[in-house]
Amino acid sequence: MTVTYVIEGSGVTGLDSFWDVMGEAVNGPGGYFGRSLDAFADCLGGGFGTPEDGAFVIEWRDHARSARALGHEETARRLEGLLLRAHPTNRARIERELAEARAGRGPTLFDDLVGIITDRAGPRALRLV
Repeated sequence: MTVTYVIEGSGVTGLDSFWDVMGEAVNGPGGYFGRSLDAFADCLGGGFGTPEDGAFVIEWRDHARSARALGHEETARRLEGLLLRAHPTNRARIERELAEARAGRGPTLFDDLVGIITDRAGPRALRLV
C-alpha cells in the first residue's frame, strides 16, 4: 500500500514554514522531518517517518504558491545566512549563488526541494497539484 503525505502549499510562506508543514504532513502536529536541505534528504531515506520499505507519495497541493514563497528572494535569504557562517573555502561559491538569486536567476529553494524529493524517493514519489 502506498502512503500519501500531503503538503498544503498554502501554509508554505518560506523555508521555515516548509519544514513545519512537511514535518506535520509526515509525523503529525509538531512533527519533525528535517530543518535543513541535508536533514530533509536524510529523512526521505527512511526511518524518520516515511515507511522504510514501503512506497509513499508526497502530494504537494497549491505548489505554485509554494514555488513563489520559496523563490529567489527566499533563496537569497537562506544564502545570506549560510554566508555568515561559511568556511572560507565555500564563501566564493555561496557569494556567486547569492548574486544569482538576488538577480532572480538560478535554482530556487523550491527547485532544490523538488530535486531532493525526486532524487531520494524517485520521480513518482512527488505529485504537484
